Amino acid sequence: MRHKEYTIQTYSEISKIPHGHAGPDITPGCIVLEGGAFRGLYNQGVLDALMKNDINFACTIGTSAGALAGFSYTAGLIGRSARVNLTYRHHPDYVGRGALLHAHSPIRLDFIFNEYRAIEPFDEQTFFSPARRFIAVATDCTTGKPVFFEKGKCRDIFAAIKASASMPYISPMVDVDGRPCLDGGCSCKIPYRWALDQGYEKIVVVRTREPEYRKTISKEKNRILAYRKYPAFARSLAKSSRNYNHQCDEIQKLEKKGRIFVIAPSQKVAVSRLEGDMEKLGSLYWLGYHDTLNLMDSLREYLGRN
Repeated sequence: MRHKEYTIQTYSEISKIPHGHAGPDITPGCIVLEGGAFRGLYNQGVLDALMKNDINFACTIGTSAGALAGFSYTAGLIGRSARVNLTYRHHPDYVGRGALLHAHSPIRLDFIFNEYRAIEPFDEQTFFSPARRFIAVATDCTTGKPVFFEKGKCRDIFAAIKASASMPYISPMVDVDGRPCLDGGCSCKIPYRWALDQGYEKIVVVRTREPEYRKTISKEKNRILAYRKYPAFARSLAKSSRNYNHQCDEIQKLEKKGRIFVIAPSQKVAVSRLEGDMEKLGSLYWLGYHDTLNLMDSLREYLGRN
């Protein structure tokens, strides 16, 4: 699709978003990124603060918006994920009319992978380096279970990222390695358990909701009707809020034990999944950035502990 010029609303302080490339040092451990659509600006602030402080984890795993933020982090591109959202949130080919027309979804993720590369190049060499792992979590609509697509192992990691962030009800399924997939959050909103099972000693979990937040348990009927041809997926959707609340409880327990380190919003997040207020989105980015700086001493202590 040819890039068109539009006058669009952008974040008023977009010029203050940091630029640059992360250093070469790799930090042992795994960083786990929660999704949340445009609440992922919090993730992006956290990751930029980490890169500015030479903390570049050997493994990054993300669900939905977490995967979208994580792939630029793995490529070492400071500020890139934030700039696409804080500049182009209201571009109709990304979110809105053009997205609905071309992608049959309110968010056209191909804008990030195609058009935006011409605006701000993507460092594929760094991203695909075997020195660092990257995993995007999607949900297999046939089984209803999470699939952990890893770069270098799945055929198209960018299709996997797209699937990971394709929200149910409003997005078409994405084929990844022959599997019809949707948003990883339908089956695994915060994939910290994968990092534990992989044996990582140092695990940093980045939340996009304040630690006390829990989801309201809703009725199952509409979910089952919407995906009656995919009953296992419908069941996963029906259980997703309950599973999320259980994950949040377990994360708090693991944090108290010192097993994992958690970075979460220090104040209530008043940003919706499809938030259009650019100043709110910019503020959420800076909240993630400054929360991380405020935790930097504690984080370094955790990472240095045997």
